[in-house]
Amino acid sequence: MNQSKAIKPPSKLKYTLIFLVLAVLYVISYIGIKADFSELWTGLPNIGNMLSQLWPPDFAYFKSILKPMFETVKMAVLGTTIGALLSIPFTLLAARNVFLNRWVTGITRLILNFIRTIPDLLLASVFVAIAGLGPVAGIAALIFFSFGIITKMTYESVETIDPGPLESMTAVGANKLQFIGFAVVPQALPAFIAYVLYTFEVCVRASAILGLVGAGGIGMGLKTNLDLFNYTHVTSIILFTLIIVVIIDSVSAAIREKLL
Repeated sequence: MNQSKAIKPPSKLKYTLIFLVLAVLYVISYIGIKADFSELWTGLPNIGNMLSQLWPPDFAYFKSILKPMFETVKMAVLGTTIGALLSIPFTLLAARNVFLNRWVTGITRLILNFIRTIPDLLLASVFVAIAGLGPVAGIAALIFFSFGIITKMTYESVETIDPGPLESMTAVGANKLQFIGFAVVPQALPAFIAYVLYTFEVCVRASAILGLVGAGGIGMGLKTNLDLFNYTHVTSIILFTLIIVVIIDSVSAAIREKLL
């Protein structure tokens, strides 16, 4: 057989259709929201005015926000930890290579989709109405937030593990606990820990925002200073939050590299 005849060039029709569909969706979206990007251009002079009010930051204010910043980190630690523990059984119930019953996995995934649909700010607002102002409402919101993220990413990772150990455990007649403990957990644990660390980073950022609705942490100070037009203090809070996030990101990235 002639090799030149065996090798066919890839079809361009699929990519052309994808491009056309995306282009149509873009045009429909642009027309539907009546976007006018010229407004961004005309508003550029306002950026200079805002920056002049934000700079320079008040570095002496760092001492005043040290306690609420650590409260933010503690909220993220508690929310992520409890959310991660709650995610373990739901991760197993949602993985189709662990539980073959489609009703079990389907209902579990439906619950997870519902939880992930609710924005974290809305969750915080609900818990503020229930528990009042303070970090308790923020922690409760972060538990649901981290639970949804960790469960989603981990069960998808579980479904991609090597099926060999799963088949071996099934062949020797292992029960479900043995099946999970010896075939699933050893393969999924590194990814699970990595996702928990990633979610912790996200929760630190999220907990700083939840304070805007009264859910504790540095966000409450941020909202107060915004309302009082203390923009130099706002800059100080943003810089301090950036420093904390960079430190956490560096440490967790190093841990993830060791695990994966």
